Amino acid sequence: MTPEELRAIIAYFRERVILSPEEPGNPMVITFLGPSKEGMIEAGLNPEGVKSIIQAPWWEEMVTDIIETPEYCDDNEAPQQVLEYARDVVSDYIRKRVTLDGEQR
Repeated sequence: MTPEELRAIIAYFRERVILSPEEPGNPMVITFLGPSKEGMIEAGLNPEGVKSIIQAPWWEEMVTDIIETPEYCDDNEAPQQVLEYARDVVSDYIRKRVTLDGEQR
């Protein structure tokens, strides 16, 4: 996997982290739109990189951390800032755990 291919995968996942409409009693909800392997490959992403990441043992932990991001933010944080923090979870997890040769750390 090339650096550009890894960046494309990270960007794809970051775009799937969204700010959901407010719910009563919970003004900020982050949602991660779980991708399908097939959809990612159709989007032109590296098939081996995709497989490596979505089957990684830390995948579910990353998704949980994304969704729980608002719990770690101050109540006065702007929704767009919280969304950016949640998207940063994706970047941090993948950059720390995936090598360009597809190996997991």
